[in-house]
Amino acid sequence: MEMHQVRYFLAVAQLLNFTRAAEECNVTQPSLTRAIKQLEAELGGDLFRRERPAAQLTELGQRMHPLLKQCYDAAAGARSLASSFRSGEVGALRVALTHSIDLALLIPHLNEVRRQFNRLEFRFLRGTNREVGDFLKKGEAELGIAAEIDEAWDRLDVWPLFTEAFDLIVNREHRLAEHDTIEPDDLRAEQLLGRSYCEHSKRIAASLREHGIDVDHGHEISSERDLIELVEADIGIAMMPHTSPVPESLKRAAVAGLDARRTVNLYGVAGRQRTAVANAVMRMLRGADWRAIAG
Repeated sequence: MEMHQVRYFLAVAQLLNFTRAAEECNVTQPSLTRAIKQLEAELGGDLFRRERPAAQLTELGQRMHPLLKQCYDAAAGARSLASSFRSGEVGALRVALTHSIDLALLIPHLNEVRRQFNRLEFRFLRGTNREVGDFLKKGEAELGIAAEIDEAWDRLDVWPLFTEAFDLIVNREHRLAEHDTIEPDDLRAEQLLGRSYCEHSKRIAASLREHGIDVDHGHEISSERDLIELVEADIGIAMMPHTSPVPESLKRAAVAGLDARRTVNLYGVAGRQRTAVANAVMRMLRGADWRAIAG
């Protein structure tokens, strides 16, 4: 089946006249008739009753009409979209982020790149650090953002963006909320909420253990939203990256002497061609001044 055959069929179906349809399609009537006969042979039956003064759709033609129109519209849309991509009118961006990275970090840069394109299509993928590596490896994402990727692949390009500390997060009614800096000894009687989705959760736990804090009998949380709600309910306290947003109902505090920092990196695939949008976002992220955000 050729698209010009579908176009001729749709023209006849609309005008119910082979001569006028040929004029509409800017072809000779014999060429249009021959193309429709080839389409009928492929579909296994007549699509039109060739009557005078007007042609009529057969039952097969009526059943085929919505399907062929959908097919033609989809092909036309694909051509238009491809043309827009080539001309720079439409851009696409596929980014993979680990669960512990706040999307708000990208918003100023996404707004900036939106001004460069008439239309911009985003696709954001979430996963563990290993899954982000897989998204990049399989070509499902052009860029990745993570504290670290659990993927030993020599084609991964890595650009450090910023380094940030982990803060202690407590309910504002909690006894520790009145302090801006907390001593590790003050945490020993507290119920800790473990962020199992964070790439640095094991490293944070190891650092807490070094200060004699029991992290093996705390709550295990698998999403940021659940963790926030539990801290708001004063069911526990948690260590969270400085860039992770928290509501006004919670208080941040530093933990003295705790080795709790992470570096957030931008990842790409060496040697793989990226879209214009991905290249623009990559340049923005690498050139950004992250000091105010990362504290």
